[in-house]
Amino acid sequence: MSLLTRKPVVVLLAVAAGIVLLAAGRAEWITGTVDGVAGPVRATAVGTDAAPGLAGLALVAMAAAVAATTSGKIARWICVIALAAVGLGVIALCLRAVLDAPAVLGGVAATHAGSTGELEAVASATGWPWVAVAAAVLLLVAAAGAAVGSRTWGALGAKYERPTGEDAEVGGARGERVDSDWDRVTRGDDPSVD
Repeated sequence: MSLLTRKPVVVLLAVAAGIVLLAAGRAEWITGTVDGVAGPVRATAVGTDAAPGLAGLALVAMAAAVAATTSGKIARWICVIALAAVGLGVIALCLRAVLDAPAVLGGVAATHAGSTGELEAVASATGWPWVAVAAAVLLLVAAAGAAVGSRTWGALGAKYERPTGEDAEVGGARGERVDSDWDRVTRGDDPSVD
Protein backbone atom coordinates (compact mmCIF):
# COMPACT_ATOMS: atom_id res chain seq x y z
CA MET A 1 0.00 0.00 0.00
CA SER A 2 1.33 3.40 -0.94
CA LEU A 3 1.95 6.01 1.73
CA LEU A 4 -0.65 8.34 0.17
CA THR A 5 -3.41 5.73 0.52
CA ARG A 6 -3.16 5.36 4.29
CA LYS A 7 -5.88 6.83 6.49
CA PRO A 8 -3.64 9.11 8.60
CA VAL A 9 -1.93 10.54 5.52
CA VAL A 10 -5.25 11.28 3.81
CA VAL A 11 -6.55 13.05 6.90
CA LEU A 12 -3.31 15.00 7.41
CA LEU A 13 -3.25 16.15 3.77
CA ALA A 14 -6.86 17.33 3.93
CA VAL A 15 -6.49 19.04 7.30
CA ALA A 16 -3.26 20.75 6.21
CA ALA A 17 -4.93 21.92 3.00
CA GLY A 18 -7.94 23.15 4.97
CA ILE A 19 -5.74 25.13 7.35
CA VAL A 20 -3.87 26.69 4.42
CA LEU A 21 -7.21 27.62 2.80
CA LEU A 22 -8.45 29.21 6.02
CA ALA A 23 -5.22 31.21 6.33
CA ALA A 24 -5.33 32.22 2.67
CA GLY A 25 -8.88 33.42 3.09
CA ARG A 26 -7.68 36.11 5.50
CA ALA A 27 -4.92 37.39 3.20
CA GLU A 28 -5.17 40.02 0.46
CA TRP A 29 -5.91 38.32 -2.86
CA ILE A 30 -6.55 41.33 -5.06
CA THR A 31 -5.14 44.84 -4.88
CA GLY A 32 -5.80 47.84 -7.08
CA THR A 33 -7.75 51.04 -7.42
CA VAL A 34 -11.47 51.66 -7.68
CA ASP A 35 -13.09 54.72 -9.22
CA GLY A 36 -14.63 56.67 -6.36
CA VAL A 37 -16.50 59.95 -6.21
CA ALA A 38 -13.26 61.95 -5.79
CA GLY A 39 -11.20 59.80 -8.16
CA PRO A 40 -9.31 56.50 -7.90
CA VAL A 41 -9.14 55.00 -4.41
CA ARG A 42 -6.86 52.16 -3.33
CA ALA A 43 -8.82 48.99 -2.56
CA THR A 44 -8.08 45.40 -1.63
CA ALA A 45 -10.07 42.18 -1.44
CA VAL A 46 -9.23 39.41 1.00
CA GLY A 47 -9.67 35.79 0.05
CA THR A 48 -13.07 35.29 1.64
CA ASP A 49 -14.38 38.34 -0.25
CA ALA A 50 -12.72 37.45 -3.55
CA ALA A 51 -13.75 33.79 -3.32
CA PRO A 52 -16.98 33.61 -1.31
CA GLY A 53 -17.43 30.26 0.34
CA LEU A 54 -13.72 29.52 0.65
CA ALA A 55 -13.79 29.07 4.43
CA GLY A 56 -16.83 26.84 4.24
CA LEU A 57 -15.21 24.68 1.58
CA ALA A 58 -12.10 24.33 3.75
CA LEU A 59 -14.18 23.08 6.66
CA VAL A 60 -16.15 20.69 4.43
CA ALA A 61 -12.88 19.25 3.10
CA MET A 62 -11.55 18.55 6.58
CA ALA A 63 -14.81 16.97 7.71
CA ALA A 64 -15.09 14.87 4.54
CA ALA A 65 -11.59 13.47 5.03
CA VAL A 66 -12.29 12.45 8.61
CA ALA A 67 -15.67 10.99 7.66
CA ALA A 68 -14.12 9.07 4.74
CA THR A 69 -11.70 7.32 7.06
CA THR A 70 -14.27 6.40 9.70
CA SER A 71 -17.41 5.47 7.77
CA GLY A 72 -18.64 2.49 5.84
CA LYS A 73 -18.15 1.90 2.13
CA ILE A 74 -21.08 3.86 0.70
CA ALA A 75 -20.60 6.90 2.94
CA ARG A 76 -16.86 6.73 2.31
CA TRP A 77 -17.36 7.10 -1.44
CA ILE A 78 -19.72 10.01 -0.91
CA CYS A 79 -17.03 11.68 1.22
CA VAL A 80 -14.31 11.01 -1.37
CA ILE A 81 -16.48 12.58 -4.08
CA ALA A 82 -17.18 15.56 -1.80
CA LEU A 83 -13.45 15.96 -1.11
CA ALA A 84 -12.66 15.98 -4.83
CA ALA A 85 -15.54 18.38 -5.54
CA VAL A 86 -14.24 20.78 -2.89
CA GLY A 87 -10.77 20.70 -4.47
CA LEU A 88 -12.19 21.46 -7.91
CA GLY A 89 -14.48 24.14 -6.49
CA VAL A 90 -11.60 25.92 -4.77
CA ILE A 91 -9.59 25.86 -8.00
CA ALA A 92 -12.54 27.39 -9.89
CA LEU A 93 -12.96 30.15 -7.29
CA CYS A 94 -9.24 30.94 -7.37
CA LEU A 95 -9.06 31.05 -11.15
CA ARG A 96 -12.04 33.41 -11.26
CA ALA A 97 -10.29 35.74 -8.79
CA VAL A 98 -7.06 35.68 -10.82
CA LEU A 99 -8.53 35.90 -14.32
CA ASP A 100 -11.20 38.50 -13.53
CA ALA A 101 -9.45 40.50 -10.78
CA PRO A 102 -10.84 43.94 -11.79
CA ALA A 103 -14.45 42.73 -11.79
CA VAL A 104 -13.99 40.88 -8.49
CA LEU A 105 -12.40 43.92 -6.82
CA GLY A 106 -15.10 46.20 -8.28
CA GLY A 107 -17.82 43.96 -6.88
CA VAL A 108 -16.17 43.71 -3.46
CA ALA A 109 -15.64 47.49 -3.32
CA ALA A 110 -19.27 48.12 -4.28
CA THR A 111 -20.45 45.75 -1.56
CA HIS A 112 -18.26 47.48 1.03
CA ALA A 113 -19.58 50.87 -0.15
CA GLY A 114 -23.14 49.65 0.35
CA SER A 115 -24.21 49.60 -3.27
CA THR A 116 -25.17 46.88 -5.68
CA GLY A 117 -23.39 45.97 -8.89
CA GLU A 118 -19.71 46.72 -9.29
CA LEU A 119 -17.45 49.71 -9.56
CA GLU A 120 -14.86 50.32 -12.26
CA ALA A 121 -11.53 48.97 -11.03
CA VAL A 122 -7.95 48.38 -12.10
CA ALA A 123 -6.63 45.41 -10.18
CA SER A 124 -4.27 42.48 -10.10
CA ALA A 125 -4.10 39.31 -8.05
CA THR A 126 -1.45 38.62 -5.43
CA GLY A 127 0.17 35.22 -4.89
CA TRP A 128 -2.43 34.08 -2.36
CA PRO A 129 -4.88 32.62 -4.89
CA TRP A 130 -2.06 30.40 -6.12
CA VAL A 131 -1.38 29.28 -2.55
CA ALA A 132 -5.05 28.30 -2.35
CA VAL A 133 -4.74 26.43 -5.66
CA ALA A 134 -1.80 24.47 -4.22
CA ALA A 135 -3.94 23.60 -1.19
CA ALA A 136 -6.74 22.48 -3.53
CA VAL A 137 -4.27 20.21 -5.33
CA LEU A 138 -3.45 18.66 -1.92
CA LEU A 139 -7.18 18.03 -1.48
CA LEU A 140 -7.30 16.27 -4.85
CA VAL A 141 -4.27 14.14 -3.87
CA ALA A 142 -6.02 13.25 -0.60
CA ALA A 143 -9.19 12.34 -2.51
CA ALA A 144 -7.21 10.15 -4.92
CA GLY A 145 -5.41 8.49 -2.02
CA ALA A 146 -8.72 7.84 -0.30
CA ALA A 147 -10.27 6.45 -3.49
CA VAL A 148 -7.40 4.01 -4.00
CA GLY A 149 -6.82 3.10 -0.37
CA SER A 150 -10.44 2.85 0.72
CA ARG A 151 -10.74 -0.68 -0.64
CA THR A 152 -8.58 -1.89 2.23
CA TRP A 153 -9.90 0.41 4.94
CA GLY A 154 -12.33 -0.83 7.56
CA ALA A 155 -14.98 1.20 9.29
CA LEU A 156 -14.78 2.00 13.00
CA GLY A 157 -15.54 -1.58 13.87
CA ALA A 158 -18.25 -3.86 15.10
CA LYS A 159 -17.42 -3.25 18.76
CA TYR A 160 -19.36 0.04 18.54
CA GLU A 161 -22.47 -1.51 17.01
CA ARG A 162 -25.44 -2.97 18.84
CA PRO A 163 -25.39 -6.76 18.80
CA THR A 164 -28.01 -8.39 16.60
CA GLY A 165 -29.31 -11.91 16.04
CA GLU A 166 -27.72 -14.65 18.12
CA ASP A 167 -25.07 -12.26 19.43
CA ALA A 168 -27.79 -10.22 21.13
CA GLU A 169 -28.85 -13.08 23.35
CA VAL A 170 -26.66 -14.01 26.25
CA GLY A 171 -27.42 -17.30 27.96
CA GLY A 172 -27.65 -17.48 31.74
CA ALA A 173 -26.33 -20.28 33.97
CA ARG A 174 -29.49 -22.44 33.46
CA GLY A 175 -29.95 -21.55 29.77
CA GLU A 176 -32.44 -18.71 30.35
CA ARG A 177 -32.25 -15.54 28.30
CA VAL A 178 -30.21 -12.81 29.97
CA ASP A 179 -30.05 -9.29 28.63
CA SER A 180 -26.74 -8.17 27.19
CA ASP A 181 -24.85 -5.25 28.69
CA TRP A 182 -26.02 -3.23 25.71
CA ASP A 183 -29.67 -3.91 26.56
CA ARG A 184 -29.06 -2.98 30.19
CA VAL A 185 -27.45 0.34 29.23
CA THR A 186 -30.38 1.05 26.91
CA ARG A 187 -32.76 0.63 29.87
CA GLY A 188 -30.62 2.92 32.04
CA ASP A 189 -28.84 0.24 34.11
CA ASP A 190 -25.07 0.43 34.56
CA PRO A 191 -23.57 -3.07 34.09
CA SER A 192 -20.22 -1.90 35.46
CA VAL A 193 -21.71 -1.59 38.98
CA ASP A 194 -22.53 -5.33 39.34
